[in-house]
Amino acid sequence: MEKIPDRILLAHGGGGILMRELIEEVVKRIGSADAPSLQDSAIVEIDGSRIAFTTDSFVVSPIFFPGGDIGTLSIYGTVNDLAVSGARPIAVSLAFIVEEGFPMESLERVADSIRSAADRAGVSIVTGDTKVVEKGKADGIYINTSGIGVVPDGVSVSTDAAKAGDVIIVNGNIGEHGLAIASKREGIDFGVDIESDSAPLSELIIPMLEQGFAVRAMRDATRGGLAAVLNEIASDSGVGMVVDEAQIPIPEAVLSGCELMGYEPLNIANEGKFVAVEDGSDAERVVEFMRSRELGRNAALIGEVVSEHPGTVVMKTIYGGQRVVDVPYGDLLPRIC
Repeated sequence: MEKIPDRILLAHGGGGILMRELIEEVVKRIGSADAPSLQDSAIVEIDGSRIAFTTDSFVVSPIFFPGGDIGTLSIYGTVNDLAVSGARPIAVSLAFIVEEGFPMESLERVADSIRSAADRAGVSIVTGDTKVVEKGKADGIYINTSGIGVVPDGVSVSTDAAKAGDVIIVNGNIGEHGLAIASKREGIDFGVDIESDSAPLSELIIPMLEQGFAVRAMRDATRGGLAAVLNEIASDSGVGMVVDEAQIPIPEAVLSGCELMGYEPLNIANEGKFVAVEDGSDAERVVEFMRSRELGRNAALIGEVVSEHPGTVVMKTIYGGQRVVDVPYGDLLPRIC
């Protein structure tokens, strides 16, 4: 058994078992006693309307990477947390924590990225804050956000709602964001360009939900990757999952990069991918609809929800065997968002 650390580690922010323990043992103490299970956004009812509310912080290193930067990431990450909660994103707050000596040119570049990302995602930047700390007390720039959105009538998705017989769908290729960060940070050439998949998932999720598909659960596969999300839904819902390795869309570049660095592709972070659990009645139509949109062109049905082995995810391997898909204990790639 792993010894529980008595100090905070980088791995506590990595989406694995340590982060889950931190949330369960410390963070949950802060919330209301009657608060529901933790989701990407809280749903609050106000005068008959359901409002989704989320908050996030971004400490990615490096701040500029193939396919995006900390500015686009801050907007898309916030929008995505709202979207996978079934909400239409409306407004975002933005706070900069900037280190003394940070280049003004870089700050302006980040600000331009934020503006473009907000325009694409259809959200307004409505309030914010700026703090400056002494040189050496930060790492260039950090960004904190909060976001609100409106949940339409009849829409209800939660990680504790999956049932046996449901199907598991992912909207596209996994592992690209984490490998893009790794290649830039470590100066590693994988032999092919890999770009982050950072994107506003609301572009796909909102029209998908408007089709009336029976989606029970959604989660974006960020820290901890696909493995963490599948395990979270299985645990929260008290069900088992069986996924087919051959059906999981993993680009050859990601497979090669993971092999070179000794990583498990299912544990690599994404910033434009989500898992949808659907009741199985419209599985083919859901996948077809996703593939008709840019952010879902490589969508795939990767498995099913089962009543056996509750809380555990099992993968049928390409070699004909089976193995348990574990959540990483710590952090493969710190500071990827």
